[in-house]
Amino acid sequence: MDAVTRDTFGRVGIWSLGLSGTTADATRQSEIAEAVAELEELGYGTVWLGGSPSIADAAAVLAATRRITVATGILSIWDHTAQDVAAQVAELEEETPGRFVLGLGVSHSVVTPRYTRPYTSMVEYLDALDGAPVPVPPGRRVLAALGPKMIALAAERTLGAHPYLVTAEHTARARTLMGPDALLAPELKVVLDGDLDRARAVARQTLAFYLRVPNYVGNLRRLGFEEDELAGGGADRVVDALFALGDAERAASRVREHLEAGADHVSVQVVTEGAPGGPPPRAAWRELAAALPLR
Repeated sequence: MDAVTRDTFGRVGIWSLGLSGTTADATRQSEIAEAVAELEELGYGTVWLGGSPSIADAAAVLAATRRITVATGILSIWDHTAQDVAAQVAELEEETPGRFVLGLGVSHSVVTPRYTRPYTSMVEYLDALDGAPVPVPPGRRVLAALGPKMIALAAERTLGAHPYLVTAEHTARARTLMGPDALLAPELKVVLDGDLDRARAVARQTLAFYLRVPNYVGNLRRLGFEEDELAGGGADRVVDALFALGDAERAASRVREHLEAGADHVSVQVVTEGAPGGPPPRAAWRELAAALPLR
């Protein structure tokens, strides 16, 4: 397989729950194909398929584009066997060489009944990928990592880490743990709304779910947030630390904070009012492209 480098990802990518559409109807699949093709033309470096996508979801996005990197963000190790994943990745490599990166994660106990021994299970999964008939090389995979042990594992056994729902301070800590060579690609949520109160209200609709997930809550506590700040949809200090609220220039500023803290790449997730995974927010992606440091 061709080598993947930091440059492969570009400086900024788009993370989206709405771009995994292999089970959707033909109209929806066409909408997704048009959206990802536009992301490529706008200059984004990577499309991150959010939630728990399949390799088939990635294949559809690769087929609709020509050069952009496509990554799973993340594929749950509980939903797909390492043997199947390795075989599917090998097929993708034959069809679209050098463009796919396997983002792996252990998900969370509140959404995965089989969740157990997350660190050990991830080590075993990576071992299985290494031992497959056509292995998935360490340089073609990244880990969703929050805590110190998983971050260190990402640096040791993969290209690097893809932390989700983190602050620039977490990015700085992760860079110190990983050293200078591993890829660090945090996700950043953006609400494009100049009314701060309204933007925070939209952010809290999304954040409320994550503040019921032990892994995220534990990570935020490690970052110094207090118990009462993590109740409900989160105190203003929590929301403001985890989301870029305001216009596109404010979003660009927050992206630069992560880059200056040690990130190689930032995956931007546009958060809007309503249920996640709706129609791609293409107008917002265009607005951001004009302001973000894409190149």
